[in-house]
Amino acid sequence: METYIVDSFTDEAFKGNPAGVCLVKTEIDDKLMQSIAIELNLSETAFIRKLDETKYSIRYFSPKMEIPLCGHATLAASKILMQFYNLEEITFITSEKINLKIEQREDFIAMTFPIYHIKPTTPNSKLLTALGLSKYIEANYNEETRIIMIEIESKDVLANLNPDFTALLSSQSDINGVLVTAIDRTPQYDFHSRYFWPWSGTNEDPVTGGTHTFMAPYWASKLKKKYLKSYQSSQRSGFMDIEILDSENLIILGVAKATFKGELLF
Repeated sequence: METYIVDSFTDEAFKGNPAGVCLVKTEIDDKLMQSIAIELNLSETAFIRKLDETKYSIRYFSPKMEIPLCGHATLAASKILMQFYNLEEITFITSEKINLKIEQREDFIAMTFPIYHIKPTTPNSKLLTALGLSKYIEANYNEETRIIMIEIESKDVLANLNPDFTALLSSQSDINGVLVTAIDRTPQYDFHSRYFWPWSGTNEDPVTGGTHTFMAPYWASKLKKKYLKSYQSSQRSGFMDIEILDSENLIILGVAKATFKGELLF
């Protein structure tokens, strides 16, 4: 099975978020895809299968479970098809039958994603303590991804968070992750974020495209902007631009670096 590793949302090798990309010629079962994701041991591995000239099915697996939608693995798969198969436009169809339109836009790969909505929530005290937070500005919940989003006052506080992941995992059982975000008051970026997801993946995701389906509209509303620049302040770090199209869709613009090409033998 033709297999790649791609560092997404970065223009440097060994930065951003690494994703596996497996080109599947025929359908394979979920158990095998999960086993391959465990073997590669990356945040997510994308499995893509050609349906016609520019249309592919795509499924995403973390080492723990199938993920319904993943931004960085979509970017990684797009990078491979554009760099090695000379495609300029792609449509991916996810397991939930979401059509993701992908195109090259100058130096960026532009990915059209759905907009997801949020509702206010109150994080429990154990979760906040595990994160190392004594206060926050606002908290919301997204149902599609089962993620709690917490806005805090400072990007410096965000960068220095050092969660107790054992305590975090035991603080709540009905979510997939916690996204913490803060405004950036400089011209370079509009907001920063970090995503912790020991419930469904690794302790921390280095750079997360999928969370922008609800985080970007949140900041667009607060900042009254339709084009935003995002930075993820994990150890590997990464960046992306987001364009709000309408009430239902946005575009995530990112770059990526292919770092490995090989073949899985089994």
